[in-house]
Parts: sequence; C-alpha cells; structure tokens
Amino acid sequence: MEQKKTIGFVFIDKFADWEFGLLSGAATDWFAARAVALSPLAGPIRSIGGLKLVPDRGVSAEENSDLDAVAVIGAETWPRDDAPDIAPLLNATLQRGGIVGGICGGTLALARAGLFEGRKHTSNGAGWLQSHIGDYPGSSLYQDVPYAVRDAHIVSAAGSAPGTFTTNFLEALFPEKAGQVAEMREFIGREYLAA
Repeated sequence: MEQKKTIGFVFIDKFADWEFGLLSGAATDWFAARAVALSPLAGPIRSIGGLKLVPDRGVSAEENSDLDAVAVIGAETWPRDDAPDIAPLLNATLQRGGIVGGICGGTLALARAGLFEGRKHTSNGAGWLQSHIGDYPGSSLYQDVPYAVRDAHIVSAAGSAPGTFTTNFLEALFPEKAGQVAEMREFIGREYLAA
C-alpha cells in the first residue's frame, strides 16, 4: 500500500482563514494526503476571522523530517520584523525533494529563506515583497500575475489566488495524478465562468 504524503501547514498568529482550506481539504479528501498544523507557538493561535487553531507540532526541521511538503499560510504578522524564521524547515524540506509553497504573507518566509533565488515566483503585487524586506535573492524573477506560479518544487501565490495555489501545489506534490488535478482545476474554475 502506498504511504500517504504528509503536508505541513505553517500557521502564525492572525493567519488568513481563506488561504488554506481548499488545499488542506482537497489534499486529504481527494488525494488521501495527511495534513499537519505547524506553528512556532505551542499554544492556540487565532485567525484573522477570530477562529482558534491548536497546532500539532512546532516548526523545527528535526521534528518535521517526515513532511513531503510545506505550505506557509499568509498572516497579518508575516511582514513584521519579528516574524519567525522558518528557513531551516523550508530548506530541509526542499533539500530532500519536498514541495514548498507560500501564499500571501507566507511568501515573505520563502523570500527570507532565499528560496526564490533563480526561481520564478509571485506574491501580493509588484514591489510588495521588497516593501517589507528590501531586495532579496531572485527578485528579478518576480511574476506580476493574479494566479499562482510554480517553478519546480516552489509554489507561490497572492492571497487572492487560493484556487491556483491549491492546484499548482497538488500538481507538484502528485505529478502522477495530473489528470485528477486537471479535473479539480476545471471544477474550481466553473465558479468564475458564470460570474
């Protein structure tokens, strides 16, 4: 029997409610993955909408060596100077061939970790990453687009693109299930065809 792939979702205080649900739900229900909530804080944290989440684990690379992928969820607190440094977790996951994704403010964690060097990527608009952390390795490869960007094992998206973040992330994690991901992409896209 094939072992389930495990995705670690990184949450910090004031995380964005709308950015992870489609990915966590689809990954576990449609693709039989396992979702694990990670946070640098041991106790409960709250979403922007006020919902409480109790993380399963911390964010150290050592306690997360079983992860096949990491998704860094946006939060109002990622732009702050005292935002947690999760570079060791992200780099360790990538070095063992895992997928690393960031959406909205979560892209700041990827930029700080140097993961955009030599890779196409996106975030919340041209200049948004620099406005918070200054110039970063790979800044010249920024793509000013309204949908997620995937470059090999790195997936990035604006906070307004949880649908394409989900499908790009799943396509990277499950390349053998490209047909199923294409079905999901078409299913999600129907909403916008009627609008």
